[in-house]
Amino acid sequence: QVQLVESGGGLVQAGGSLRLSCAASGSFFSLYVMAWYRQAPGKQREPVADITGGGSTNYADSVKGRFTISRDNAKKMVYLQMTSLKPEDTAVYYCNSRRGAVEDYWGQGTQVTVSS
Repeated sequence: QVQLVESGGGLVQAGGSLRLSCAASGSFFSLYVMAWYRQAPGKQREPVADITGGGSTNYADSVKGRFTISRDNAKKMVYLQMTSLKPEDTAVYYCNSRRGAVEDYWGQGTQVTVSS
């Protein structure tokens, strides 16, 4: 069982930056693919970025060049550095941990609001 706790959300002006953190519990953290998703009001949850235990990353086209995902396997932490934020980045951001087809865990989410 994995528990995930996000932090770092808040209100920021357009063009600003925020850093989200996700603390994970459980064993074998480095075996899990870690990801960030977001859900804006009235929209479906969508993937933002993911990172393997070895550090390979993927990004949604909408955030490429602005967001950076990283992880610290020793501390069981994953981060999302967000820069050049836009109002359309406003959403609840969720941390996700998955391994194989069975293990899939979610955090409670953290609100990010970008004002214009």
